Amino acid sequence: MNRRHFFAGAAATAVAATSVSRAALAALPEAVQHTSADTAAPWTPPGVTGAGRPYNPVVTLNGWTLPWRMNQGVKEFHLVAEPVVREMAPGFLVNMWGYNGQSPGPTIEVVEGDKVRIFVTNRLPEPTTIHWHGQRLPNGMDGVSGLNQPYIPAGKTFVYEFEARRPGTFMYHPHADEMTQMAMGMMGFWVTHPKQKHPLIDDVQRDYCFLLNAFDVEPGSMTPQVNTMLDFNIWAFNSRVYPGLSPLVARLGDRVRVRVGNLTMTNHPVHIHGIEFEVTGTDGGPVPKTARWPEVTTDVAVGQMRQIEFVADEPGDWAMHCHKSHHTMGAMGHGVPTMIGADHRGLVKGLQKAVPDYMVMGERGMADMKEMEMELPHNTFPMMSGTGPYGPIGMGGMFTTLKVRADQKPGDYTDPGWYQQPPGTRAREVTTPTAQAVQAPGTTPAETATTTPSATARKPQGHGAHH
Repeated sequence: MNRRHFFAGAAATAVAATSVSRAALAALPEAVQHTSADTAAPWTPPGVTGAGRPYNPVVTLNGWTLPWRMNQGVKEFHLVAEPVVREMAPGFLVNMWGYNGQSPGPTIEVVEGDKVRIFVTNRLPEPTTIHWHGQRLPNGMDGVSGLNQPYIPAGKTFVYEFEARRPGTFMYHPHADEMTQMAMGMMGFWVTHPKQKHPLIDDVQRDYCFLLNAFDVEPGSMTPQVNTMLDFNIWAFNSRVYPGLSPLVARLGDRVRVRVGNLTMTNHPVHIHGIEFEVTGTDGGPVPKTARWPEVTTDVAVGQMRQIEFVADEPGDWAMHCHKSHHTMGAMGHGVPTMIGADHRGLVKGLQKAVPDYMVMGERGMADMKEMEMELPHNTFPMMSGTGPYGPIGMGGMFTTLKVRADQKPGDYTDPGWYQQPPGTRAREVTTPTAQAVQAPGTTPAETATTTPSATARKPQGHGAHH
């Protein structure tokens, strides 16, 4: 489905939107739009922040924070559910459904005790609702279509009103035709800061957030397959994949909080190199300090939020990724056979006479893919991509970096470039003498000469060999 046909349904809903009176439209806060896939700077509201003390605003990875207006003591937001086109990686565009020009939608950021009013305008070609995942609120504001409220028809605007009763990390997403709407990218982040100093919530210098999401986009197409249950091929942080993801940046010694929410169909063990962290909160609230322990990986199950915190006390460029190996890959097929060990010698030239584009894939593993220059289908990105200071990184999908620098200024989120490692602190090649060939039992010296590698190992023998 191309962009022109994709937006045809959205154009039809514009007619229905005229049913909203001009007076009502004039009363709505501005529906701010944002289409850039870059990470936006934190949004600091003008003047006072409303209820409670000032807070350190969050930074949404490859996303942004939705501005609000103050109206007689109530913070008013305007979300627009609509078709969007998301650039998941440079040159890779995907038709999605989202909010205010993006998928995921903008982060909503408030303070505990704030009274909030969220106007939701539906520009989708079908009805929708919004569920405020994890919030304490009146039953009629919970957003489950048919159970708590009528659907929001195409072209109509509904309003949700409630108090942000507890601090924490939350999400919002539809509870109407979820299979389609969430598979198309409809989701967003919500952060509620504490009103006063909280015994279980520390002050941090950096506060990041992003959602985990997954799509099935066939190579050459632009629209996700919404009926897919398991065989996804695009794994993303905030509908963005490496090398299109921004790094998380910190000043040496900063206390950093990272908030992660999972709206995919599987769990994701999120792993950070170079530091240890603690899980300090979930969408249920802050974790008691007696229940915390040091970790380097935390599993985020479906529908869960995890809030992790650490001190960035090791300078460098540190990997951050899902530890499921296929989730750090680009667009993959699921019917590719394993060719490791298959000897193609003598076959390739003959095959290329019939199929000129034929190439050997995987007979030595898949590492060659990270350097392979091959023509891809239109609107697709490589399985492995991204180049670091020492060559191809060989990762994609749910992968980015944590960049810790001593000279990073407080509040500066710009990418400092690649880390300059001090002399003598990088793994390097060493010269070793050629090992003597060892004849394996049952082989001839000639056979050993063609099969023995350049390094040998002595295996323990007998029951007491481990002593």
